[in-house]
Parts: sequence; structure tokens; C-alpha cells
Amino acid sequence: VSVFRAPSNNSNGNTFDFQGRQVTCEHTGRRIARYEHDGSITSIAEAYMGQRLNSPNDIAPHRDGSYWFTDPAAGFTLYEGAPEVSGGAGNADGRYNSRAGQPIGVGSAKREIMTANVYRVDPQSGRVDMMMSQSNLPGNPNGIAFAPDYKKVYIVTAGIVQSFDLGADNKLSNQKEFSNFMIDGIRCGTDGIRVDVNGNLWCGSNAGRNLGYSGVTVWSSAGKLLGRIRLPETCANLAFGGPKRNRLFMTAAQSLYAVYVNTQGASPG
Repeated sequence: VSVFRAPSNNSNGNTFDFQGRQVTCEHTGRRIARYEHDGSITSIAEAYMGQRLNSPNDIAPHRDGSYWFTDPAAGFTLYEGAPEVSGGAGNADGRYNSRAGQPIGVGSAKREIMTANVYRVDPQSGRVDMMMSQSNLPGNPNGIAFAPDYKKVYIVTAGIVQSFDLGADNKLSNQKEFSNFMIDGIRCGTDGIRVDVNGNLWCGSNAGRNLGYSGVTVWSSAGKLLGRIRLPETCANLAFGGPKRNRLFMTAAQSLYAVYVNTQGASPG
């Protein structure tokens, strides 16, 4: 294991697109960045309707060349001073509060979009469109992934997964709760997700202090629990890798785990 990029601007939700380029969500950069084959960096999205993004969290490339990403209110490294919108009693200026270990200047950054939404970056124009507003979700959007046929999209919010039908016009419909992620009466909250070639969902699991329930849960496209990978730590994100995309990498609280599985990831990364 070696350092790939430093500083990373508190990157999260790393993936690869269909051209083999790494795409990442920069928390402190408040943008989506793409790393080209020649080593240069392209800023894919920084704002919506002229307002700076909050803190992009996770991203999924579509086979049409677009990028879909979630932009929760504060991510994990930018913290809103109070839940009120700008002008509220507890946060008159709507600014982020600086915390130890954050880059200089974070404390002067002002939140401009007061909702946490899901966006799409058009592959031709580069236009950023809102695909789902926080008002239609039970909580902040987090992980995101497509079904292998790209007729469904899965969005993690409030530790559960919402599924949507995805039309040819990129409109979302038929919103459903995919699962409540309760196992043996214990909530195994989900963060990052991936889909395999069979349409099964692989979900990072955070069961808190309930020993034996954190790790990865695997669900059929119908929402049936198929299996679990138990880890001694909570698992935030995961990805299929290797030449055959059959090795599952799991980022846990303090460790990186990997295991070969009898399937392949459906997306490039």
C-alpha cells in the first residue's frame, strides 16, 4: 500500500469511469474531480445553478458517459454550525465551523445550497442537473449505484437504500424502500454500495457496537438478504477490483480488507 495522492482534499467515493479514469468526490474541494490518463485533473462539477456544492460524497458513472453523485449537507469533514438555514439564530451567516485537522480556510467557507441533493453531470454539455431533491428523501443522500441494465438506481439515505426506476429520459420514478437493513433485530446501517453483474447489492454495514453485524451485507435485487461478510469494524465503503473485478475491497474504520468473491462488479470501479 502506498500514497496515491496527497493532499486529496479529503476525497471520498472514489470510482472509475468507462474510460478507466479515476473520479473522486472532494469534501473540502467541494467538487467532483477526474484524474486523466496524463495525470492532469479535470474539475467535473463545482456548482449547481451558480451555487457551490456542499460536500460531494459518492458517485456512480453511467454508461452514457454521465456522472451521478450525491451532495449531502456536510459530508464527514465539513460541519454546518447549526441546522438552521443561513440567517437562523444559531448560524447567522450559514458558515462551516472549522475543526482540528481541516485545511486552513474551511471555517470561512459558506454553505450556499441549503439542501442535500442528487445530481447528474451531462456528458456533452457538462451541465449539472438535480435529479432528486432532499425533500423527496428520508435523509441526506449518501451511496449511489446503478443496476447492471441501468434501469434502476439505488440511493443510500438515512442508513437505508431507496430504489428508483430510471427512464430513458433520465427521470426517476417508482420510489421504494429497498430494505430496512434490520438483521436479527439489529439495524445494519448502510453507507457505500456496489452492484454485481447479477444485480445483487453489496452494502457497507455499520451496526455500531453490535459485535458480528458490521461489515458487508449482500442483497438480491428483490431486497432479500443473501449473505454477510463479518468484519471486526464498521465498513464505510467498498469496491470490486482486480483484472476480473472479482476481488472485493472494503474500507473499514481503521483497516482495508479484501476477499475474492464468486461474482464480478457490474460497474468499472
